[in-house]
Amino acid sequence: MTLPTHIRDLVKLWSDRSPEHPALIETNGCWSYRKLDEVVAETEKWLQGLGIRAGDRVMIVGENSRCLVAVLLATTAIDAWPVLVNARLSQREIEAIRIHSGARRVLYLLNSSVHASNHLEKQGTMVEEREDLGPIAISSLNESAEPEPLSPDVAQRVAALIYTSGTTGLPKGVMLTHKNLIFMAAGSVQVRSVSSEDKVYGILPISHAVGLSVVLLGALLAGASLYLSANFDPMSARVMLENNQLTLLFGTPAIFNQWLQYAKMRKLSSLKFPALRIITSSGAPLDPVTKSGVENLFGMVLHNGYGVTECSPTIALTRPEAPSTDISVGPVFPGVEIQLLGSDHKPVPAGGVGELQVRGPNVMKGYYRAPEETAAAVDTEGWFNTRDLARLEDGSLFIVGRTKELIVHRGFNVYPAEVEAVLNDHPVVARSAVVGRAVDGDEEVIAFIQPRADAQLDLAELAEFAAQHLVAYKRPSHFVLLSALPTTVSGKIAKADLKTMAEKRFSTAVGSST
Repeated sequence: MTLPTHIRDLVKLWSDRSPEHPALIETNGCWSYRKLDEVVAETEKWLQGLGIRAGDRVMIVGENSRCLVAVLLATTAIDAWPVLVNARLSQREIEAIRIHSGARRVLYLLNSSVHASNHLEKQGTMVEEREDLGPIAISSLNESAEPEPLSPDVAQRVAALIYTSGTTGLPKGVMLTHKNLIFMAAGSVQVRSVSSEDKVYGILPISHAVGLSVVLLGALLAGASLYLSANFDPMSARVMLENNQLTLLFGTPAIFNQWLQYAKMRKLSSLKFPALRIITSSGAPLDPVTKSGVENLFGMVLHNGYGVTECSPTIALTRPEAPSTDISVGPVFPGVEIQLLGSDHKPVPAGGVGELQVRGPNVMKGYYRAPEETAAAVDTEGWFNTRDLARLEDGSLFIVGRTKELIVHRGFNVYPAEVEAVLNDHPVVARSAVVGRAVDGDEEVIAFIQPRADAQLDLAELAEFAAQHLVAYKRPSHFVLLSALPTTVSGKIAKADLKTMAEKRFSTAVGSST
């Protein structure tokens, strides 16, 4: 099949081939590919009537729904830029994105998100009821917004502007092109052998890169049926999978941990979904305890993947035909190149740890309105520096940590992910996060611990456990017990918050708790 050059054409492709095949399904209704195509076409005209031009940024605040998909595709169809924003972000974060993006209009999708209404502007917002889309709040027109010039190559035009979660700094607007997203969708479909017979569970936010390119656009490219949900809870998800015979389940480690907690609460030793053929985790590091627990519960392999928004996002993923027993993120994505460089900017020896750089059709166009940051991230040969530390072993990639998270203790490098992997092996630890704290010209290792539900954790015993499995310089100097680790909207542990917490409160000894 010849790939389209524009993401809008994914719907037209299947509207012509299988017009009545279900495309998008929610609990309150279903659109066939023909219906989706018709709604997108109508929405294009509506957006133009709102004064939106090619090159304008349109900020879309909502959550997973048919409405969000239609508005997204219609925005790209008129060559405007969808600025995809999760409605669960704070008002401050949303306002910062609005200002930085210079959005011509802000659309709040009220029918799809109870959170969207919390962000309505106090002045200049009107609500319009659309026949197929439901109520949408529309900001006043930003008369000062200037449209961006269009690339003569349609494939190189911006198809989505996604702001990074900002766990290590201020959020940046990542410009992803039609080529970026379609390349990612096609590779994901190829690796997982997705077809029009598949039924995909769409719980990962479309406002984030995995939910957009892999889940949504992958499903549309394959002509599959996508079951959309804005909220995850294991009980509803179980009913969804059982009643609809879903075949692909994408989640994050946090989502899969909720499955484990649900099974424990219900005293279930297994969950059987005969139609389900692939379950896969992404968005955050997968720990061995979660992987093994989920595999025992579902009776099938939990696949793993790794990526960053700037790479659309997947860089590596495990393969269905070669399931992994460890927590590697698998071989490199088809058509993508990587290199691991040491501090001297030279390739590291085989099996060594280096800073991961990526090159390929998945690498972003750049950061919006940030040419210096773009130049620092992507060199003249097209290599994007992930700032992640990794090693390659037998063809599989292992993520060790972030360059900025690297802790130098007593002159030795301490990789937080390595320490976290040990701590997560403790039977009472649900999650852990390790950060460094500067002290007297050195860095000490601080471990934040989230215990498993209804479990009693003895921090002195945990320190002994760490001592048995870690060399002295890798052992945490302090342990802090938290009922829940702080996370970003995308489910990643907010290490910047933990570093701030450590700086403010530490002068206590091993075994301290909160």
